[in-house]
Amino acid sequence: MVTRGIRIRLDGTASEGDIGALHKWLEREKPLADLARTDQLRIDERSRTDEAGAPMGIGMDIVVAVIGGAAGAMFQTVVDQVIRSVEAWRANRRAVEDGEPPEASVEPVRPDDR
Repeated sequence: MVTRGIRIRLDGTASEGDIGALHKWLEREKPLADLARTDQLRIDERSRTDEAGAPMGIGMDIVVAVIGGAAGAMFQTVVDQVIRSVEAWRANRRAVEDGEPPEASVEPVRPDDR
């Protein structure tokens, strides 16, 4: 079974609450939720690692695993949806909380990357 991943990393200003809130936000985004419901997508939190694979403190990343058929032809569409979803979360957080939301990076990764 083909699996590809998308890593979402929030910058150092992010709290554990930000990670949890973004994770829940992604789970509720309809296009992503539809893929998860059909077992074509899974959203997990993973300990952040450095370039050598060693854990980096208490930091967490969110990894969206795209599975099966969605990992092929649809992968770029899923990446684009994740990017839009993260930006929507940042805009919402900006509207409901004080201060700027953490910056976020979204990048495709190999399944064994973290």
